[in-house]
Amino acid sequence: MPRTPDTPAVARRRQRELRVISQMIALYCRGNHAGAARTETAFCGEPVCPACAELDAFAHRRTERCPHMATKTSCNKCATHCYPAARQEEIRTVMRYAGPRMLLHHPVAAVRHLVGR
Repeated sequence: MPRTPDTPAVARRRQRELRVISQMIALYCRGNHAGAARTETAFCGEPVCPACAELDAFAHRRTERCPHMATKTSCNKCATHCYPAARQEEIRTVMRYAGPRMLLHHPVAAVRHLVGR
């Protein structure tokens, strides 16, 4: 079933969500994987390893298709879980690592993400 077109506000929110999850994945990759392995580019433009690039692409696809973007608070509180259990654990690990570090590397994005705007 095709998704209805986003309003301008929802489109901006979706783009922000895409950028934030990508920045989190890039931070996680930078802190946990060797620099020589980071040969791919994440959605946010930062270098990542192939495994993190694949996770970034998966998160990108899921965020693009999220039907609840207009009313969404956070994925763990959402009624529809679009990540399979294994991916949920991967994303949880990334967020657990990158969440606190986002305040140092991307403070505005981190605060907006926490506030939910």
